[in-house]
Amino acid sequence: MTPARPSGILETALYVADLERAARFYQATLGFQVMVSGDRLIALAAAEQQVLLLFKQGASATLPVGSHDGDGRLHLAFAIPAADLTTWEDHLGRQGIEIEERRVWERGGTSVYFRDPDGNLVELATPGVWPNY
Repeated sequence: MTPARPSGILETALYVADLERAARFYQATLGFQVMVSGDRLIALAAAEQQVLLLFKQGASATLPVGSHDGDGRLHLAFAIPAADLTTWEDHLGRQGIEIEERRVWERGGTSVYFRDPDGNLVELATPGVWPNY
């Protein structure tokens, strides 16, 4: 059984070595759909009115004023319903994705952490992680 998509992005912005590989990972693992695809970025629909942008590392460095680029391992979190946590953990296991940590927070929320192909730390978080979530 495949779980429902996360209900939102809590944190975002990734720079990746291989756009297509990263997009495939987020499509297969989290069910995100490609909205825009180009040489330097792929925009994925994460949830209604929420977008995950994947930028090719180094591809934006030569753009005019306002350009940006980044590298290194980053962190982002996706909101999921508490009732779906076990389904998500099972889904990740079936995908061959190792959960690096499972943490229960003092407000009652739970986070599971795993890595994408570029080493970015991805978190699935249930309500109770933050005062506003």
